[in-house]
Amino acid sequence: MKYVSTRGQSKPLSFSEALSEGLAPDGGLFVPQTMPDISKLLPSWEGLSYPELCFEFLKIFATDIPAADLKKIVDSSYNRFDDPAIAPLAELRKDLYLLELYHGPTLAFKDFALQLLGNLYEYLLKKSGHKINVLGATSGDTGSAAISGLIGKENVNIFILYPFGRVSPLQERQMTCTGASNVFPIAIDGTFDDAQHIVKEIFADTAFKAEWNLSAVNSINLARILAQCVYYIYAYLKLPHSKRGNLQFIVPTGNFGNVLAGWMVSQMGVGGLHFKVATNQNDILYRLFETGIYELGKVEPSYAPSMDIQVASNFERFIYFMQNCDPETVRKIMAAFKSTGRWVFDNFDAGAFSASRADDSEIPAIIKDVYENCGAVIDPHTACGFKDLGFEGAKIVLSTAHPAKFPELIHKTLGLDAKSPILEELKSKPVERVRLGADLHSLRDYITKHGIKDAK
Repeated sequence: MKYVSTRGQSKPLSFSEALSEGLAPDGGLFVPQTMPDISKLLPSWEGLSYPELCFEFLKIFATDIPAADLKKIVDSSYNRFDDPAIAPLAELRKDLYLLELYHGPTLAFKDFALQLLGNLYEYLLKKSGHKINVLGATSGDTGSAAISGLIGKENVNIFILYPFGRVSPLQERQMTCTGASNVFPIAIDGTFDDAQHIVKEIFADTAFKAEWNLSAVNSINLARILAQCVYYIYAYLKLPHSKRGNLQFIVPTGNFGNVLAGWMVSQMGVGGLHFKVATNQNDILYRLFETGIYELGKVEPSYAPSMDIQVASNFERFIYFMQNCDPETVRKIMAAFKSTGRWVFDNFDAGAFSASRADDSEIPAIIKDVYENCGAVIDPHTACGFKDLGFEGAKIVLSTAHPAKFPELIHKTLGLDAKSPILEELKSKPVERVRLGADLHSLRDYITKHGIKDAK
């Protein structure tokens, strides 16, 4: 299988090549050249363990990696999860389920993709003998999960940008208390969108990207989206057959990558799926699905900091498919949005999507309600998913982070001490970070000073 850019001006690449490139040279995002139909495979996937299912799914896409090697990579990617189910599905009440995606080493759903991505990088670098510098921006959980996936690995340095003062203290400690020599946390004076913009700009500098062999760890990397597809299929197969024909996945999201993965599964022949985009008060996606207008707003810090985003990077992939895979139209839309911060979609059809919005005045009450009525302690991002549960059918809320990552809010709301040994250990470790301005030149200079050079 080959992968093409949403903007149509880069040559098709193999899975390994697209993974290594991250962002396409023309500034677009890689997508499968053709979408496979997995509907006939689903019966044979019933009852598989999570790693087994992940292997069966990914071998459809990673056709340039020998199956035996891919299986070893997948198996090693899920051996640090603290629940044998990897992604347990808990029934809260009739037709309402919670998909627990926080059992990985950094207690967030990003571990599903980034443990795998780290092992894929290690495998490819060992085969090629190359060295790379991995670059990413985070609004909270991506950074710690990416670092966990790459910490201590040979031939790779990782640079993670995050907005100073706009992630939770424990999220910051997960990035800045590793003590690893190949990890470089960078606190920037700005928002996540500023950080993401800088990352995209530096990838657009093709000469610098080539000189330092840069690769992307954000969900702009297609391998991350494909890895996240698996838990949608896993949850779907855990339900009784009678509930699969009319099923809504409720996805807390800011960057659109998590919900895009589920939607892609629906485009691969898994029928009956609906998706609700659950946003916090930074609601560009809610406004889009309500009005058909994609328009920037001001980023406001919130109880759910990983969703404090206005530019949803993965939305470009959805635009590509919405526009019948026409890269010329994608280029036009993205250029207009970049210059004006706005695009109005003609005859916008939300299709299988709906949306909801929960602001900071609502999140604590939702956390309390879910605890009192369902017995589950949820984090503030997951809480956004419990707003407006009106769908008539089975509903699966994706629980994206462990509540222990937000102990102050949980204690204030429920009077409980939400703790995790993984996080408690971090509190005594020194914070090591650099603070930079939100500009391209500062980051370029920092990578030049601390990057690992590839002898090509």
